[in-house]
Amino acid sequence: MTDSKETLFEKYLSPLFQHVLLDQNALMAYYRGKDWEAESDRLRNPTIQYPDYYESQNFHGIKGGYLNLQAALTYDAVTQYFLPPNEAWVRQDLLRHIRCQPRRIVDLGCGTGSTTLLLKQAFPDAEVIGIDLSPYMLVAAADKAQAAQLDIRWIHGNAEQVPFPDNSVDLVTASLLFHETPLAATQAILKEALRLLCSGGEMLVLDGSQSTLRNTLWLTQIFEEPYIQDYAAGSLDAWMGAAGFGDIRTEPVWMLHQVTRGLKPLSYQRIQFETPTIAAEWVPG
Repeated sequence: MTDSKETLFEKYLSPLFQHVLLDQNALMAYYRGKDWEAESDRLRNPTIQYPDYYESQNFHGIKGGYLNLQAALTYDAVTQYFLPPNEAWVRQDLLRHIRCQPRRIVDLGCGTGSTTLLLKQAFPDAEVIGIDLSPYMLVAAADKAQAAQLDIRWIHGNAEQVPFPDNSVDLVTASLLFHETPLAATQAILKEALRLLCSGGEMLVLDGSQSTLRNTLWLTQIFEEPYIQDYAAGSLDAWMGAAGFGDIRTEPVWMLHQVTRGLKPLSYQRIQFETPTIAAEWVPG
């Protein structure tokens, strides 16, 4: 695991964020304005089993990663600076690639719900569900949804095991998720997304540009990201294809990001025709 003190963020950017870019007073006011443990208990699934990769190491230089309240407090404030040229534009690009008119949408690894809220605003009549492993991130997401007066369902759960039946979802999305999961988890999540989707349903993935990351090593060293180099070396197109998706296309977004879209193939049944009975050939006597 990368030592957080060796990341570019810790070396050069952390003091800038602490003293200039982050509104520390606003963050402290938000922290003190609620009982975070009580609020997270309201959303927490007591039976959940966290994957080893999720609870055994740091993410973004935060000890304990997303199971640390500090991650939920600072995520939005920091992320706005790391999705250039503009976070809202980048997230909206995922919505631009949606072709269906979904009735049920599941946003996997929803975090603080930034993309989830955009989905509900774009499809107000759809049922929109955000799923995340961190109860603290879900508290922040619920606060944002309440402030925006959006009815969104938040579930504390693992994207590898979503508590919905087969063929019950029209659209599955994942934003900034797969650069933070090991390959085995990525493959499991993609297979689970395929299971959830109705025939012809869509999956949309927004994440860092794999081609750009491969060719720009320092971008993988900004934060403590245990799996980003494996993500950069791989191919989301290939991973989705292996999971069973079809019509897979990846498009660059502002050079640093990419949106990948795949469809669940239409189901079909093989039709077995009866073999016709052919009378014996008549031979004149």
